[in-house]
Amino acid sequence: MPETKPPRFAQLSPDQMSDAQKTAAEAILAGAKKADGPGGRYMAQSGQFPGPYNFLLRSPELAMRWRGLAEYIRFDTSVPLRLNELAILIQARWWTAQFEWWAHEPLAVRAGLPQQIADDIKVGKRPEGMKPDEEAVYDFCTEMMENRRVGDATFDKLKAQFTEQQIADLVAVTGFYATVSMILNTVEAGIPDGSEPPLKPLDGPLK
Repeated sequence: MPETKPPRFAQLSPDQMSDAQKTAAEAILAGAKKADGPGGRYMAQSGQFPGPYNFLLRSPELAMRWRGLAEYIRFDTSVPLRLNELAILIQARWWTAQFEWWAHEPLAVRAGLPQQIADDIKVGKRPEGMKPDEEAVYDFCTEMMENRRVGDATFDKLKAQFTEQQIADLVAVTGFYATVSMILNTVEAGIPDGSEPPLKPLDGPLK
């Protein structure tokens, strides 16, 4: 059998955690349970902190502040949840962040994003049949990632669909989950339930 590569960051057990880390872990678990997705259910059942969380516990003050921003972005954002999750899936696919896709695809579909849109993004295809607001989010997020900025036509399309607050929140969720993706790829996060990674490498950028 091939030798298993050790994780870059070993899982922290409660007896290894400082008081600050334990406090952060409890807060992270509470937020994950609130989302009621695959990641939160796994954490609740296993007592482990997969994906970005085990990494974040190395800096408990960062983890606590991170959670505060995550709470807003996940649950209190002005962007409709269906579109918020669409933006997250785009980041997961762009970065090939396996854990992020595994955790958020069910949440996106539950929020009302058509399964076909998720399926198309999963294979790197521009989804067909998007609603105008979905198309505006998709074009903004993909153009921002590819060009590091967006042109007037893309921005005008976004502004026709969303308020200024919603645009601010959309930029925030996009940047936040780009950072989550960086963490996941840094720690080489796998799928905690042992299933196959959902994403294959992309041949090129999303279009």
